Amino acid sequence: MKKIDEMLYSLSKSKFRNSFHLKEKERTYVQEKGLEVIEKHAYELLEVRLAPAYIPNDGKQTPMKGHPVFIACHATATCCRNCLSKWYRIPKGRELTKEELDYIVSIIMTWIKKEMENKR
Repeated sequence: MKKIDEMLYSLSKSKFRNSFHLKEKERTYVQEKGLEVIEKHAYELLEVRLAPAYIPNDGKQTPMKGHPVFIACHATATCCRNCLSKWYRIPKGRELTKEELDYIVSIIMTWIKKEMENKR
């Protein structure tokens, strides 16, 4: 798997992926909850929406708003198994490994931290 910074750089070249940013509401949410809680939310959300081998609504399971993790998922192409296959070469049809889930959460959290550092 690519290093996180290399992956985020590759994703930044995509006009679609680069169009996602945390708005004031999500930034405030991250500040109020703290990064530890947001990371916990990321694991909880992804274990249900991304980790299973079969996802009945794959490609539509991640909302485009409502939680910083959802926005980060779209920005980092970790929103569905199709995107995981395309961008990360993680095959569909099998459960994500612990290492894969940890890597995905690390990418999401790195993106969120960078967003929080950038003034918009």
